Amino acid sequence: MRACIHRGTKEIGGTCIEIEAQGKRIVLDVGVPLDVEDPDQFEMHPVKGFAQPAPSLLGVIISHPHQDHYGLAYRLPKETLFAIGKGAAAILGAAGIFTPSGLNLQNVIHLVDRIPFTLGPFTITPYLVDHSAFDAYAIHVEADGVALFYSGDLRAHGRKGKLFHKLLRLPPKQVDVLLMEGTTLGRRDSHGSYPTEAELEDRFVDLFRNTTGMPLVWCSGQNIDRITSVLKACMRTGRTLILDMYTAHILRATENKAILGACEKHAKVFLPAGQRRQIKWKKRFDVSDLYKPFRIYDHELAAAAPSSVMLFRPTMAAEIEKLGCLEGARLIYSMWSGYLKDQKQKPFLEWLLRNDIPLDECHTSGHAAVEDLVKLRKAFQQAPLVPIHTEQPERFEEVFGNVRRTTDREWWEV
Repeated sequence: MRACIHRGTKEIGGTCIEIEAQGKRIVLDVGVPLDVEDPDQFEMHPVKGFAQPAPSLLGVIISHPHQDHYGLAYRLPKETLFAIGKGAAAILGAAGIFTPSGLNLQNVIHLVDRIPFTLGPFTITPYLVDHSAFDAYAIHVEADGVALFYSGDLRAHGRKGKLFHKLLRLPPKQVDVLLMEGTTLGRRDSHGSYPTEAELEDRFVDLFRNTTGMPLVWCSGQNIDRITSVLKACMRTGRTLILDMYTAHILRATENKAILGACEKHAKVFLPAGQRRQIKWKKRFDVSDLYKPFRIYDHELAAAAPSSVMLFRPTMAAEIEKLGCLEGARLIYSMWSGYLKDQKQKPFLEWLLRNDIPLDECHTSGHAAVEDLVKLRKAFQQAPLVPIHTEQPERFEEVFGNVRRTTDREWWEV
């Protein structure tokens, strides 16, 4: 068995790994690089079967539903077999109703935690992991008597942190090469542990209690752990959570009964103008009909603001200002702080100043702290470590030891 990392040996995102055995091939992830604004213009990886069907390409495994891991999948032939978690696939399908980042896969098998399946000479076993993406997996691939383990993206401090410790306690029996992400390597905040989602929940509670108007929480609509933290904080402070319909539909796709049950009691659904246009344009009134019992309408928002929390994004700013929802409001930013430094956010930051809205940050990483990566590496100590999903591959030897550096598009034997 041999492998080629087409992209990802020296950058975060855009991951694509091709594995070959006995003339047959599989691919792990097919992501859009973070610096690519238009995926249509990206030069596709030179993988036989990506431009047109090829019998030797047996399937593409998508580790989790983040664009830097699946974002080029829409460009592959419709005959391509995909393997992805059931919840992850449902989320991507739900997102496609409202955003161009959605994905409706047709030829799919579902990944199930620690249940192996075969594609030609490959035995593939997914391992459910803790990550900021819902239904995320590490992938074990065995063929020709050797085995490769790909960490995907993972962490130990989310609401599914027990999965990380289970992986340390019960790892795959054979691993000859470890491909491990190193997203946090070199970040200023990477030393020591990150805040847990439970600690964030406490922080949200404090911020909600100290806000006279409506807290506006800006987070990813697909970060289910974070939305759960916000929802639990609302329940503890007696506030109603106002979800935009896109986020409500993502939550519905997870089929998580605990979250959906709590939403029925403690959440309302708002349909912003941009999402309303998508519903009308695509004639998806069946989707909006699902939320009629839980709707909160434009004329109700101002009165509800002091006792509510809104999941928010900047495209909604002018709309909620016009609806009179900003008195005593607070913006709580709950994503990577680097996004705020982008010049594109300058008009929004000026909008906050103009409306006298304070900004607080309440976030934790979707990726493992370095101390947790060290623990993961020790669980596979005998296996050479290949850096991936990192901007600092040169530091892997110093931090982890027994490293096998590769370059993009280089084939190597497992």
